[in-house]
Amino acid sequence: MADETRPTSGEGQSSGGGGGERRPQRSGPGGGREGGPGGRKYFRRKKVCKFCTEKIDSINYKDVRLLAQFVAESGKIVPRRLTGVCTPHQRRLSSAIKLARNIALLPFAGRAA
Repeated sequence: MADETRPTSGEGQSSGGGGGERRPQRSGPGGGREGGPGGRKYFRRKKVCKFCTEKIDSINYKDVRLLAQFVAESGKIVPRRLTGVCTPHQRRLSSAIKLARNIALLPFAGRAA
């Protein structure tokens, strides 16, 4: 008789936690977006290293305008996967940014909060 007093699935439960309608799962890169009625998939161009394409051999710590492109507004060094810079140039870039920070050419952080 105790089984009859228990609420069955969906009855008597609060609407807070895990109940309710489920959204369809999105899978694959791009979150399952097809890109419109044509059914074409979203295509992202492969990022290329700016230093390799422009044949810049050395990254100068005094070139603040160049280094500032690779520093976020918060003051963090932007990672490779976002900028497209190759590994050797990213290493040189990060050391040049750190050197420029130490001699006060670049800020360590963004605006004071």
